[in-house]
Amino acid sequence: MTNFDDREKSFERKFALDEELKFKSTARRNKLLGLWAAEKMGLSGDDAQAYAREVVKADFEEPGEEDVYRKIRADFDAKGVEQSEHQIRRAMVDLLAEAVRQIEAEARG
Repeated sequence: MTNFDDREKSFERKFALDEELKFKSTARRNKLLGLWAAEKMGLSGDDAQAYAREVVKADFEEPGEEDVYRKIRADFDAKGVEQSEHQIRRAMVDLLAEAVRQIEAEARG
């Protein structure tokens, strides 16, 4: 019975670690996305950092990433930034992969 219990605890630990990595990666992606969007809108320095924090906070409005997309889309529209839905969503995918790479590199180093 202990083998089964050990195995169950191992799966639970892996699940918890996977969920933590997912959360951290999404939050990091949102920060990177905010910095990307800030640059497109002509923001830099503290203004860009503040905008990136707004994007991170936007993700807590509802499950999924649509809240983040809507924020970026609305802000681009308000500022007259020409980016298609595809370009924004492509940035979201690319920056998530970059966020995972960064977090994994930090864990190793």
